[in-house]
Amino acid sequence: MPLGLLTDLYELTMAAGYVAAGKDREKATFELFVRRLPPGRNYLVAAGLRQAVEYLLRLTYSEEEIAYLQALVAFQNAPAGFWEALRNFRFTGDVFAVPEGTPVFAGEPLLTVRAPIVEAQIPETYLLATVGFQTMVASKAARVVQAARGKAVVEFGTRRAHSPEAGVLAARAAYIGGCIGTSNTEAGFRYGIPVYGTAAHSWVQSFATETEAFEQLQNLLGSSTVYLVDTYDAVEGTRHAARLGSPLWGIRLDSGDLEEQSRAARRILNEAGLTEAKIMASGDLNEARIRRLEQAGAPIDAYGVGTELSTSADAPALSVVYKLAEIQRNGERRFGVKLSSEKETVPGVKQVFRHCDHDVIGLVWECPGCGSDQSPEPLLRPVILRGEPVEEWPELRVVREKAKAAVSRLPEACQSLEAGSEPYRVEWSEELRGLEAQVRAGLRKAES
Repeated sequence: MPLGLLTDLYELTMAAGYVAAGKDREKATFELFVRRLPPGRNYLVAAGLRQAVEYLLRLTYSEEEIAYLQALVAFQNAPAGFWEALRNFRFTGDVFAVPEGTPVFAGEPLLTVRAPIVEAQIPETYLLATVGFQTMVASKAARVVQAARGKAVVEFGTRRAHSPEAGVLAARAAYIGGCIGTSNTEAGFRYGIPVYGTAAHSWVQSFATETEAFEQLQNLLGSSTVYLVDTYDAVEGTRHAARLGSPLWGIRLDSGDLEEQSRAARRILNEAGLTEAKIMASGDLNEARIRRLEQAGAPIDAYGVGTELSTSADAPALSVVYKLAEIQRNGERRFGVKLSSEKETVPGVKQVFRHCDHDVIGLVWECPGCGSDQSPEPLLRPVILRGEPVEEWPELRVVREKAKAAVSRLPEACQSLEAGSEPYRVEWSEELRGLEAQVRAGLRKAES
């Protein structure tokens, strides 16, 4: 799919303006971060980096796209050099990023782009969209998986996602966040995610009897059979499934009182000698409903979570931003800063240093705490240098395993699903605070 026009108009008008003002040779550094955590969230799980990098490496402009832009009134004064820049467009800069699956917090850069200013400006919209969306879903998935207390969670949400492609990326992000797989076969094909699913209510309704529907499904799927038992009556449906016996994986409950139905289903299956048969629950589930089921001791073995996960329904957007941190021209460095109320930014190119129980945001050239007995881990790592990728991508299952381990290392209060828990400690280094004060003072002096 063409990528050049997947951006907001003002990214391109600014790019044209940079060329017209002779600023296109300036090197800019932008940082992508989340201003604040959504309500009820104590951490985020970074995701979407691979799509961001693939976009930057593929970003070009066709003659057809350029002709379209030339016909827009916004570009009637654009210089010829701008169109030449688009024809020759290729990302030649550097990207540093927090690895996917890493827990992150408000104010911490997830992604840093350093490139000639036109190359760094145009990608803003796409980078915000793909990193913001996948981070949002991966973070929701981590909460849902935590609520399930080690039981399997499958992502079911493509049919309610905000587009089919959003469903594919939601499946990917949910897998990073800890789901064991997805119902989306394209996500399975594209990313190697395990896929799950058997039959819907329409399958049962298409046969004269529920028993016949179950028999035909068992003939097809054998030991992978999961009977959806609540088309008519969940208890009777379970009895029909139990009479058929093995082979089967288990049953799925999709509506009603899941705690009560799961207890009745477990008794019926056990009495039929099907003690190994599993019970899966689905139907408008989220971390709160799953936690209540787990606290009640409902005999449920796995959960399918759809709408609430693929849309992160309780927090459907992140306050993710992409801000200029620094600009260089002829060896001279200037720092970008925004002082407007509630949207302030901090000047300078930054690194996040992770200690065992807190983070320090410092300037990229320093290392607060380094040299001590427990030197911190710098989170932002190079992924593109001079327009070329640095290394091969890890398998997604490896990213998932690392994410699970990283979340488990967070302080217990941070892992709580409750809103208002004690926040994770994120500090600024003394040098960063000093630079901010210096830049603010310089701006006041320049404007006086």
